[in-house]
Amino acid sequence: MTTDAQTPFPRGIGGAPWMRAARGANLLGDDGRLGITIFEEVTALAQQHDAVNLGQGFPDEDGPREILDAARAAIAGGANQYAPGQGLAVLRHAIAAHQERFYGLTVDPRTEVIVSTGATESIAAAILAFAGPGDEVLTFEPFYDSYGAVIGLSGATHTTAPLRAPDFQPDAASLEAAFSERTRIVVVNNPHNPTGSVFTRPALELIVRLAERYDAIIVTDEVYEHLTFGVEHVPIASLPGAAGRTLSISSAGKTFSVTGWKIGWLSGPAELVAQVRTVKTFLTYTSGTPFQGAVAQGLALPDAFFASIAGTLRKKRDLLGEGLRAAGFDVFEPEGTFFTMVDAAPLGIEDATDLARRLPALIGVAAIPVAMFCHPEGAGQTRSLLRFAFCKKFEVIEEGARRLATLRERV
Repeated sequence: MTTDAQTPFPRGIGGAPWMRAARGANLLGDDGRLGITIFEEVTALAQQHDAVNLGQGFPDEDGPREILDAARAAIAGGANQYAPGQGLAVLRHAIAAHQERFYGLTVDPRTEVIVSTGATESIAAAILAFAGPGDEVLTFEPFYDSYGAVIGLSGATHTTAPLRAPDFQPDAASLEAAFSERTRIVVVNNPHNPTGSVFTRPALELIVRLAERYDAIIVTDEVYEHLTFGVEHVPIASLPGAAGRTLSISSAGKTFSVTGWKIGWLSGPAELVAQVRTVKTFLTYTSGTPFQGAVAQGLALPDAFFASIAGTLRKKRDLLGEGLRAAGFDVFEPEGTFFTMVDAAPLGIEDATDLARRLPALIGVAAIPVAMFCHPEGAGQTRSLLRFAFCKKFEVIEEGARRLATLRERV
């Protein structure tokens, strides 16, 4: 971890709020110093060595022309002031229609939907609305680092249930052991980042049963819902017994390759949504007015569009997979998301974090170590794993694969 600031004396239980957030995101070193994220560190190394950056998970191509044009038209037409805090009605209705169209979920756009600044804000607002000191928030591990940061900020305890190779599905015994009477929220990231797994229906049903048993709220992160490869994404809210306790969260960024727009949404029971909105109102209040109407148009695109983006991404997954296998990694083929995880152990490498820091100079490719998505015990179990992103142009992936094929000769 790179360090750049001395930690002041802690205040209260667990330190000052920023310290809890930093610790939750693995940014606080044992020496009390604050570091930068591994994403920043690896991106800087990639720039320094002119490497192919397969670390951060954002596309390098723009989304559909029709929604880009719709955003431009909205700006030109004067849609440049605050949208309502709940979100533009046109987008809330589009979100409700999307849930019905794809999943058969009936959502009232007036009381059961809010628009947020990306899915990240919805997740943060939900955790801050319902969890605090004395509570536990359960996630699967490895976990997206912002979960740990917000759970730390809330003052709740972050507990985890492991996802283990090769299939990275929830293990029944481990999941049951992770729940307790203090479990207030279970965060279900599905399709899952960074493992690329898509949870099976039996796994989701188990989560629902346990949430019912312990009266926990289910908060989902489904931003990769349309990016699965030959398997079906099943929203947990669609399962029997789940709808009344589930807050479903997604966003436009990954589906439409507009990550910079930061338009997300949350839907669920009116009472829970109202409580989340109370917190969300005082985070950003409102988000990207000209982009909201454009995203509404995107959600109404024909089925062929959604099939095509998944099909194209699958080809990119396969292309990168060839390069990773040629490099000598053990490759865990993902069923969804932007990411492929690999094990460097067959190359005789046990420390993937060290390898990630060497790769940009060694072969001109950047990746992210999976241990950074874990608590210390989980980091030990994933120590040799790396995550590569394949949400790039074909020519970028081809060049990355070519460079990866030289790795055997250099380690």
